[in-house]
Amino acid sequence: MVGDRAVVVATLGQASDRLGEFKPKKKWYRRFCQRSAVALILKDAEAGLEALMIKRAEREGDPWSGHMAFPGGRSELVDNSILETARRETWEEIGLHTQQHAQYMGRLSDVLARPRRRRRPMVITPYLFTINEVPELTLNEEVADIIWVPLAFLADKDNRQCMSWQRRNTTLELPCYFYQQQRIWGLSLKILDELISLIKQ
Repeated sequence: MVGDRAVVVATLGQASDRLGEFKPKKKWYRRFCQRSAVALILKDAEAGLEALMIKRAEREGDPWSGHMAFPGGRSELVDNSILETARRETWEEIGLHTQQHAQYMGRLSDVLARPRRRRRPMVITPYLFTINEVPELTLNEEVADIIWVPLAFLADKDNRQCMSWQRRNTTLELPCYFYQQQRIWGLSLKILDELISLIKQ
């Protein structure tokens, strides 16, 4: 076994044990920012753990149109907590009731999203859930597809590629993965990288 190709991703039970010892980083200024939450849903599969990702629908004017992401969105007044935001958005976007069909596992570190058009910065909190049996899901108009991505694929750095991204007058070289012809990058990849660093062996 050589290099990163030797990485083995843990089972749900092992992942749960490691997450119990993890202390996520929380942005101290998050109360002054816009808040958002995403649900990172894991299941056991023959090839190891898989994470549920959504492909966003193609929509005019949406800067993230067609991108890979996790179910989630902005906090609303009806939400009693940011965790409840993740649960509500998951139900609205893919029809998965996390309190009935999934088990809450914990959270990862806050992620800061770059502000657009001079808006306040947004702090995104990823929440982890596990699921044993996936019920029939109903996608809303914001979601084009659901793809289960093997974490072992992302843990293998040989699968990692590089992309160019234009921000105003600056071109950045960023890491990415292509899975089933879909590109995984940006904040979603940052969240996955932290998860994999926690549960790889």
